[in-house]
Amino acid sequence: MSARAAGAAELTVLGETMAALAPDHVGPLRHARALGLSVAGSESTVAVGVRRLGHRAAWIGRTGDDELGRLVLTRLRGEDLDVHSVTDPLAPTGLMLKERPSAGQGRVHYYRAGSAGSRLSPADLPYEVLDRTRVLHCSGITLALSADARDAAHAAMRRVRAAGGTVSFDLNHRARLWHEDEARAAWRAVLPLADVVFASADEAATLCEAPATDLAELGRALCAYGPRTVVVTDGAEGAVSVSPAGTVPVAAVPVTAVDPVGAGDAFVAGYLSALLDGLPEERRMRRAAAVAALCVATEGDWEGLPERDRLETAGAEAGAVAR
Repeated sequence: MSARAAGAAELTVLGETMAALAPDHVGPLRHARALGLSVAGSESTVAVGVRRLGHRAAWIGRTGDDELGRLVLTRLRGEDLDVHSVTDPLAPTGLMLKERPSAGQGRVHYYRAGSAGSRLSPADLPYEVLDRTRVLHCSGITLALSADARDAAHAAMRRVRAAGGTVSFDLNHRARLWHEDEARAAWRAVLPLADVVFASADEAATLCEAPATDLAELGRALCAYGPRTVVVTDGAEGAVSVSPAGTVPVAAVPVTAVDPVGAGDAFVAGYLSALLDGLPEERRMRRAAAVAALCVATEGDWEGLPERDRLETAGAEAGAVAR
């Protein structure tokens, strides 16, 4: 039996998952009658999406020894993820507050400075899990949280590559966490460790210090840093994949957007599930677009992520997914 034995996670993600509060209606937050409680995290959204599409997935993180930390662990386990979490007795679980001031407009406020997730370190990593995973996914959010979290991401990526796995990385820029110059330096240091990289057009332009105009050109520029495949997304304008197989564009699937938060992570989940299925690049991109469309058509970051049967039904109707 290979190192990636039966029962091992096909996808492992590493990053902070927070508690999330969202108002019950559109309008200024101060007038909200109630706040719904959930959880949110870029990397865990990807894991939930891939798990719902039929692949075993694991999450690595750190939570506070508090009720919000227990909420995070309960929700992720409820989505059938393999949870590998360190409980921090000294730091709280991070919190995200969503706001919808008007129809079609959304804002997100983070309360994560000094959070348990920001204290993730290489010592927290379950290396036996990393040794057996097929794909590791990390994002620039983890790099921005702290030097220790950045070291943990680097250690995990190196470990998976050494064991013969695939490393996926999403630039996922959060301007409130760090300055562009710091982000640019961190991205350039980590891209040689990644096999597949995801970036929005704006993020790619920030890294390359170039206009966000030609997606394929931006993708080729990012490939020069080392990754084999780069996918550059541009919201409703679609996305482009650049790899040795060539340039593969995909159009966004038309949909009425209810909650756009989480669209990028849903796209990544669709792509990585197709990669795990061994599909060619064109079908990876088509599945990614379909998953993103289904996600933004519902409330919540991850709640609308589709199961495989729903994806295939919706994809057949939209011409977006080939089985």
